[in-house]
Amino acid sequence: MIVLTTLSRSIDSYTVTAVIDTALCVGAGGSSGSLADKPIVRNAEGNLLIPGSQIKGRLRHECEKIARGLGWKISESPSPGNMVIRRDKEPNIFGRSEYEVLGYNETYHCLISQIFGDPVLPSRVIFEDLICTEEPENLAEFIRPGVTINRRRGTAEEKKLYFLETSPPNVSLRFKGEIHLLPNCPSYAKPLMLAGFKHIHALGGSKSAGLGWLSWETLPNFEVTDADWDCLARGGKNAAN
Repeated sequence: MIVLTTLSRSIDSYTVTAVIDTALCVGAGGSSGSLADKPIVRNAEGNLLIPGSQIKGRLRHECEKIARGLGWKISESPSPGNMVIRRDKEPNIFGRSEYEVLGYNETYHCLISQIFGDPVLPSRVIFEDLICTEEPENLAEFIRPGVTINRRRGTAEEKKLYFLETSPPNVSLRFKGEIHLLPNCPSYAKPLMLAGFKHIHALGGSKSAGLGWLSWETLPNFEVTDADWDCLARGGKNAAN
């Protein structure tokens, strides 16, 4: 477990606030306290929450797409074997100074791994859970029925009725938390993560059924310089090397 107070004081913390525009369905293994087949996840105080791991995973995916679009070579996540690039096996594709990390002389690490980590390199960003700002006693329990559809026949499967617990719909619930950038986090992470956040419009399950759609009320107040943008723009120039 990482204890923030024991780390360097130069850690930069930023507030993130999401507003759920519809209803939210974020479940997790071990969730309980509801008769639904998939209860919504809560903390020990009963507050609804969006796990920080889900924010991190989704943001990583969006940042990967943006970096690839800029011409950077990105390692293949989430497969651990493909995320670590050994220099003696992939020298031509990843043989760029931008993929070299001080202290890791036998491996290359793509731009995304240098932010979010890989099986060898620790993450330089820590994500807190986003906690609902509304008191739990003010939120009624909502159960939404669903049924599994057979894709081949286009009809409902027998004995496949299920129930999802969701947050109350259309009440603009706010979920607030923080992200922390460690001192060794690369500077290009700020513009890349900011762009990635703006690509996230929904979280959780059943998005195609209208659940989990959100907007961002507060995004990290990053100080982004022209040099940070120029660093990201170099991807395409060197892609042919």
